[in-house]
Amino acid sequence: MTDQLSSPSEVLGQALPAIQSGDIELLASLCTEDVIFEFPFAPPDRPSMVQGREAVGRYLAAVPSRVAFERLSNLEIHQSVNPDVAVVEMTATGTVKDTGDPYKMSYVVVLTVRDGRIARYRDYWNPIDALGASDQR
Repeated sequence: MTDQLSSPSEVLGQALPAIQSGDIELLASLCTEDVIFEFPFAPPDRPSMVQGREAVGRYLAAVPSRVAFERLSNLEIHQSVNPDVAVVEMTATGTVKDTGDPYKMSYVVVLTVRDGRIARYRDYWNPIDALGASDQR
């Protein structure tokens, strides 16, 4: 039960399987009502912030239809001096559903929890890779 979780590492332990399997409903249930997802490197045509559990669920709902995640690797969790905040490094691999191309993206996430739920998820990823830098080769 998420109410019994307290550390970012424990909450992430619940969230990672949801992320990998594309279970957006489960992921959203692990968030506070007023959760904020931030994407500081988002391209101009994409939102740099999504606020609220329902809005985050709607925003993330498209991900499973675009990418089939097969593996999360290189997972490192760095607990900050604030017990509610951790920096997470991970690499996701899988397949782009439309093209069948391999998907590989490294992420750095600053994760903040409150009352055992995700309150803020700041996601630093490379939009050049996400936008198909392979098209430029």
